[in-house]
Amino acid sequence: MENSGQMTTPTIPNTAGAAVAGPVDLRSSASQGAVATGSPTESALGGSAGVPPVASPATPAPAAPAPAPASGGQMALKMENLLEECVRAKASDLHIQVGLQPMLRVDGVLRPIPNTPVVTESDAERMIFSTMDSEQQQVLSKDKEFDYSFAFGSLGRFRVNAFQEMGNLAAALRLIPDKILSCQDLGLPAVVEKFTEFPRGLVLVTGPTGSGKSTTLAALLEKINQTKAVHILTIEDPIEFTYQSKKALVAQREVHYDTYSFSRALKSALREDPDVVLIGEMRDLETIQAAITVAETGHLVFGTLHTNSAAQSIDRMVDVFPAHQQQQIRIQLASVLQAVCAQRLVPAIGGGRVAAAEIMITNPAIKALIRDGKTHQIDTAIQTGVSQGMQTMDRTLVKLVQSGVITHDDAREFAVDMAEFERLSRG
Repeated sequence: MENSGQMTTPTIPNTAGAAVAGPVDLRSSASQGAVATGSPTESALGGSAGVPPVASPATPAPAAPAPAPASGGQMALKMENLLEECVRAKASDLHIQVGLQPMLRVDGVLRPIPNTPVVTESDAERMIFSTMDSEQQQVLSKDKEFDYSFAFGSLGRFRVNAFQEMGNLAAALRLIPDKILSCQDLGLPAVVEKFTEFPRGLVLVTGPTGSGKSTTLAALLEKINQTKAVHILTIEDPIEFTYQSKKALVAQREVHYDTYSFSRALKSALREDPDVVLIGEMRDLETIQAAITVAETGHLVFGTLHTNSAAQSIDRMVDVFPAHQQQQIRIQLASVLQAVCAQRLVPAIGGGRVAAAEIMITNPAIKALIRDGKTHQIDTAIQTGVSQGMQTMDRTLVKLVQSGVITHDDAREFAVDMAEFERLSRG
C-alpha cells in the first residue's frame, strides 16, 4: 500500500480523556518517549503475555479505572471500555468476534469479559473501524485482513490483526506496555543482555506466537539506545515498541507506511548508514537472504523466527532456500550467526508467566556443526557450553521448578526432551 503522506485518523476518547488514534498520528509520539505497541510480555516479555512474575523493580503503571456498566449491569460495547478493561486486567490480548462476548487472554488463558453482551455484526464493525482511518478500512475490506497498531492515550499501545471470519469482521488486539523493561526486569539470563555487545553478526530471538520475542528485542535495543552512539534502524509490520533517541539515533520504518516490504527495506538499509538493524519478522527467502547479507557487511542484525529451538531456527533458515543453495547458506550462517535465544512463557506459581529460554552462542564447534549440516548435534553442544552462558530449555525448566517458580507438571508441557528433563529433575 502506498503511503502518500500522513493519514488522518479517527480518535476515541477514553474515560480518562485520552484518545485512541490510528497508527500514523500515534507514531509521532515516538518523540515523547519509549512507548510500546505489542503485548505485555511481548506484555512483559515481548511476545504476548503478562509480565513475568519474577516481577520487575520498576514502578507499575497505575491500573485503569473499571469501565462504567451500561444499563442493566452490562458494560457498554464501546472499544474504549474494552481497551480499558484489557489494561486493567493486565491481559495480553483482546479478541472481538461476532456471536461471542469479548474475550481477554490473561496469563495465557482466554476468558470472556464479565457483564458484556454478545458482539453483533454491527458492534464488531463499529468497534474495529473506530480504531482505523478510512484508507485502512478500505484495505481491510479489499484484502480481508490487515495488520496495524494504535496508541490508547497514555495507557498503552495495541497491535491489531483485523480479519474476516465467517463473513464478519473480527480482530485480535495485543496490548503493548507503555514502558520498555530491561532484560533483568524480564527475568532473562544475564548473558542475553550481552548480545548487545556483539560488534556485528546475526542474533535471533525465537519462539511461538506470544512467547515474548518483541519484548526481549525491545529490551536489547533500548540497552543499545542508552549506551552506544550508533544508528539503529528497525523494520517492522507493524511498529510495536517505539523509542526516543538517547545516545543512539533510532529510525523506525513500518511496512506499508514507510516501505513496501521487509526485503525492499533491507536492500535500502545498506545505504542508510545503520550500525544495528532490527527485522520484525524473517518470513521468507528474500528477507532471510537480505538479513544475512546485512550481517555479512559488518552490521549487527536482530531478527525473529517462529521456531522453538536454536537447531530448528537454523534448519528453518536453510530450508527456505532451494537445495542447490543450501550448502552456501550454511556456510554464510556459520560465519554470521552470533547467538539464538529460543524462549517460551510458562505459567508461574501464584499467577502470571515466566520466561524460560534456551541460549546458544556460536563457538567454533557450533559453527562447524552448522557448516556440516549436523544441526541435530547442536543440543549436545549447548549442554557442553554452560561455561559460555549456554543453556538448554530442559535445564532451564528444571531450575525454575527447583526454585519454586513453576510446577513440575507445567514444566513437563514445555520440555523438549522428556527423558532428559526427567533425568535432570531427579538430579
